[in-house]
Amino acid sequence: MVKNEVMVDEIPFPSQFMMNTKPLPLMGHGITDIEIHFLQIKFTAIGVYLDPQIVTHLQQWKGKTGAELTENDDFFEAIVIAPVDKFLRVVVIKEIKGSQYGVQLESAIRDRLAEVDKYEEDEEEALEKIVEFFQSKYFKKDSVITYSFPATSGSAKISLATEGKEDSEIEVENANVVEMIKKWYLGGSRGVSPTTISSLANNLSAELSK
Repeated sequence: MVKNEVMVDEIPFPSQFMMNTKPLPLMGHGITDIEIHFLQIKFTAIGVYLDPQIVTHLQQWKGKTGAELTENDDFFEAIVIAPVDKFLRVVVIKEIKGSQYGVQLESAIRDRLAEVDKYEEDEEEALEKIVEFFQSKYFKKDSVITYSFPATSGSAKISLATEGKEDSEIEVENANVVEMIKKWYLGGSRGVSPTTISSLANNLSAELSK
């Protein structure tokens, strides 16, 4: 009997997600948080769904422990570029304005693009669209932001559901921006959520040793 839900910080995540008629299992999960005066403030819970085929692209790390993989940014680079379907589900724990989330995303993506000299007009435009998309939204607790990254294209779909209803979605067609969104969430030591990174490393280490 497969458990059909995994609890991530008291928030239920389906143990698999259908994308393009294919079930993607939940391969990693965690939270984003900060600590202020010894108080942990949690912002979002994250679930990472990957096509199981991804292990065929990660064979060179077979036999490595989760702890070793957590430290290995090349491993996460390989996850980001592997040509398989990927899906991220981000659930809001602490209410936040969409504009705040958009600005965080924008600055993280812009910095990463600038570092590798890929921040041009097209990228700027694509980022502006994303910021605009989030601008007028308000993320109540339990709002869900999803990112779909199809294997076959360099585009991504971002959608938002608040209070259980599908609100809106946007297509991001700039491949450089899409790559950096993946890296923001899946980028090893620089990923936005260390708990998600170590969960992914541990689960994929287990998958690789099968």
